[in-house]
Amino acid sequence: MKLFFWLVIVPIACVLGVFAVANRDAVTLTFWPLPVTLQAPIYLIVLLALLAGFLIGELVAWINGHHWRREARRLARRVDDAERALAAQAAPLGSRTPATGAPSPSMEMAGSPPSAPSREIARN
Repeated sequence: MKLFFWLVIVPIACVLGVFAVANRDAVTLTFWPLPVTLQAPIYLIVLLALLAGFLIGELVAWINGHHWRREARRLARRVDDAERALAAQAAPLGSRTPATGAPSPSMEMAGSPPSAPSREIARN
């Protein structure tokens, strides 16, 4: 993934660098009904316009994704509620100890064989 990142970023950086070096002439920008003028290199104006367009597009995409984020939160709450309900149902049963999953000593019946057979060592 890092290789792909660098294979994309390096050519883009080179193109932007060549663009900036080739377009260093100053231009004057006027914002028509306002009495504001701005003098800056053309590469700076173009790159700032691209950045502004990117940020506005991201904002629109984020706003449009509100429905899906809300749905994901709702589904996450449903999963949490279901997990809590399962845990609440499993807790009262008490037929198994939580750590080992073996029957608890209080639940063994009298007269049943022990869970692990004991072996006596014969002495000669």
